[in-house]
Amino acid sequence: MANIVAYVLVMLVGALVTLVANLPARAISLRVGYTAQPDDRKVHQKVTPYGGGAAMLVGFCVALMFALAVPTLRSVITSSHEMFGVLLATGVIFVVGVVDDFREMSAPAKVAGQVLAATILYFSGCTMYQFKLPFAGFVVLGPSILPIVTAIWVFALSNAVNLIDGLDGLAGGIVAIASGTLCVYGLRLEDLGLLPVTNVGPLIAALTCGICLGFLRDNFYPAKLFMGDAGALMLGLLMSASTMVIGGRTPPASGVTFFFFAPLFIPVFILGVPLIDAVWAFVRRTASGQGFHTPDKNHIHHRLMRLGHGHRRTVIILWLWTALLCGFVLFPIFVTQVNVFIPFGVAVLIIGLFTWFNPLVNRLLGGSEVSESTDENVHS
Repeated sequence: MANIVAYVLVMLVGALVTLVANLPARAISLRVGYTAQPDDRKVHQKVTPYGGGAAMLVGFCVALMFALAVPTLRSVITSSHEMFGVLLATGVIFVVGVVDDFREMSAPAKVAGQVLAATILYFSGCTMYQFKLPFAGFVVLGPSILPIVTAIWVFALSNAVNLIDGLDGLAGGIVAIASGTLCVYGLRLEDLGLLPVTNVGPLIAALTCGICLGFLRDNFYPAKLFMGDAGALMLGLLMSASTMVIGGRTPPASGVTFFFFAPLFIPVFILGVPLIDAVWAFVRRTASGQGFHTPDKNHIHHRLMRLGHGHRRTVIILWLWTALLCGFVLFPIFVTQVNVFIPFGVAVLIIGLFTWFNPLVNRLLGGSEVSESTDENVHS
């Protein structure tokens, strides 16, 4: 991957700028009252500023300007309007998140903001063109269905990241691992001739990884700064954009068994932890007659803490799960001989996750969930 040095530099610039921006973002947030207040369902015991989303936005913009100065990346940015659309959509969904942080928006208004951001991505061309269904072949998306698919994808990933943002450092770490993996994955596809070198996906992923790394220093437990809905929705949108332009544009690759599942399977697998949590939350709340946005204490991280893990250990465990899932994506594209074992590995992971987190299975096995009074609630 000849251009990987340029992408690493962009990632480092994004991380450094975000890290520096954390301090003024924290001070300004405290001054204007943009803070998370402690209550019965939140883990933090003191007022904590929400400015992490703003710091990440600054890091994203500065790193993008730096990328424009790098000759190998300038053509990636200027070859289409996609990156401009990503920047504009990021700004829109950031504003939606800020408004929601200050005064909780209604679910329809919040969804409308996400659809608006998705519409910007669609009209800028930053969307998927096709996807592959296992055993069914490629499905080419026509102009009548493409805006709907784009909106659904943005909605799904934005809310998945927002829901997993329940412990200090959890969402930022998961997105950093997933986006870093996606960047390497996209660059490898370029090397194999399956994506054009002007595809913006790896660059978006590198930028996303960088700003998450810079934010984590002040967000890991005990957090000095939260990303709020502004940061979580923004990260979800960036992940949706990068996965669509990488996963949704990969052509058939005969002779490479692992690519049989691309592009539908790979992005979902990389973001397995937040997506599984979001699906379970939707099913759980729908079955109980609650709204999708109604907060509860039954997310994956809550279950881990009730099993006896502390705050930091729970976060690290879920980081490791994400890294393991990402390893299943990256390893076979470099060592194709292991492709045949991937379905078996996936089955083992699914069974393990179901057994570990399903409360009915825990009761049947006679297990007890241990409560931790200081860690049983969420801050978002």
